[in-house]
Amino acid sequence: MSPWSWFLLPTLCLLPTGADPGRGAPASANCELKPQQSELNSFLWTIKRDPPSYFFGTIHVPYTRVWDFIPDNSKEAFQQSSIVYFELDLTDPYTISALTSCQMLPQGENLQDVLPRDIYCRLKRHLEYVKLMMPSWMTPDQRGKGLYADYLFNAIAGNWERKRPIWVMLMVNSLTEVDIKSRGVPVLDLYLAQEAERLRKQTGAVEKVEEQCHPLNGLNFSQVIFALNQTLLQQESLRAGSLQIPYTTEDLIKHYNCGDLSSVIFSHDSSQVPNFINATLPPQERVTAQEIDSYFRQELIYKRNERMGKRVKALLEEFPDKGFFFAFGAGHFMGNNTVLDVLRREGYEREESKSVVRAHLLHHLCSGSACCGNASSGSCICSPLAVSASCVPARKCRPGGWGGAEVSEEAEAATPTAKAAS
Repeated sequence: MSPWSWFLLPTLCLLPTGADPGRGAPASANCELKPQQSELNSFLWTIKRDPPSYFFGTIHVPYTRVWDFIPDNSKEAFQQSSIVYFELDLTDPYTISALTSCQMLPQGENLQDVLPRDIYCRLKRHLEYVKLMMPSWMTPDQRGKGLYADYLFNAIAGNWERKRPIWVMLMVNSLTEVDIKSRGVPVLDLYLAQEAERLRKQTGAVEKVEEQCHPLNGLNFSQVIFALNQTLLQQESLRAGSLQIPYTTEDLIKHYNCGDLSSVIFSHDSSQVPNFINATLPPQERVTAQEIDSYFRQELIYKRNERMGKRVKALLEEFPDKGFFFAFGAGHFMGNNTVLDVLRREGYEREESKSVVRAHLLHHLCSGSACCGNASSGSCICSPLAVSASCVPARKCRPGGWGGAEVSEEAEAATPTAKAAS
């Protein structure tokens, strides 16, 4: 699922979401750990107070793609916290309706009226191609849930002629084979919100829909047309097999699962928009691409970080005896002027929670697979996928319940509840 499909949340919430952690596309990492990377990031930061509160960095992809790799300390922090806050309140119907209305053109207008004729025709042609191809992109699991191509296309793109061009650009980016195969599984943020509700935790949001939505509508018309044209060119080149994009959703997932702090990739996941800057652009178009990138970095990362950090501070001060778990896009904790920087300036101490468990992926749920790495020292990567020549037979791993911790056969025999939890 495209990282920027977060803004297509109204569509995501219309789809069946009955998947459990064991279903969906298998998670994989194949991390090549260097000695100095023996402790990689768990995307969990602790705010030092009593009780402690936590920041957790998420990515906007189906949770089944990353769940097995999220370390126990992050899952335990979620369990222990009485209050869980997100960027937006994903379970509030108003969030969905507000996102929907924000995307629409003014009453009486449609895309054919506002787009240049050649771009409109190319857009219509591309959407016809997607609709034609979508049945072949669907998985048996999706069809088994009653999710069919016509329904899915209409849910995502049925009213495309009424949307503002910037939202059509985001929609086109999400209409790829890889993204379509992911539909029907909640993104990580939505899954955590559903879990928080199920566990009867108090939930909330640090932002309003309008604060995320209006900056996208703030681009001027020429910038929007440039962005949509570049998106169509990219999709047309991908269809023709003449383009390979610099990084994909799979790259994002791999960096996240390996605990690799790549602020370049995660910042685009958190800002929700693709990067249009590339060396092949003519000079004037490169200037436009840089202006768009700078605008979104300022409006969707830096300004939001400042606002989110100050609202977190206000919550911590209002409820000093409560433990909070703040789940925001990972990009809000990386690079310059992060949410963490805002809290530090306000006098809060925080520490980064490393996870050897993540580094060695010992909690990856596997059975009868291969163990790649230094098995004698206990640091191995269990992978049900390809087995390299250096792999040795893995010991059997079993899930340890909600936390996803590995349970040895000996420990399982000594702990009857472990089997029940799995």
